[in-house]
Amino acid sequence: MSRINAVGQKFDEGRLAQVLVEPIVSEKATAVAEKHNQVLFKVLRNATKTEIKAAVELMFKVEVESVQTLNQRGKEKRFGRSIGRRDHIKKAYVSLKKGQELNFSGEAA
Repeated sequence: MSRINAVGQKFDEGRLAQVLVEPIVSEKATAVAEKHNQVLFKVLRNATKTEIKAAVELMFKVEVESVQTLNQRGKEKRFGRSIGRRDHIKKAYVSLKKGQELNFSGEAA
């Protein structure tokens, strides 16, 4: 099955199911959610903004206003004598339209 977004691009629903890795739940994420009506997600590093938007709309049945992304480099950490690096991650700040709310049970408000 494929999904066509507003621009007319086709997305594979299997790919969209993999784009969102996990929601980010932290103090900063909670403050952003309350202040700007945004939700933070950890996403695949090669995911595009249009894919992220389509994935959130498909999974949670909400309307997305915009998506902002950032690439976060992994920190270098010491593990005893050796030095290692955490994985690089990509975060997505998803802005929901006015009146929309996202609960992770899959229901829209």
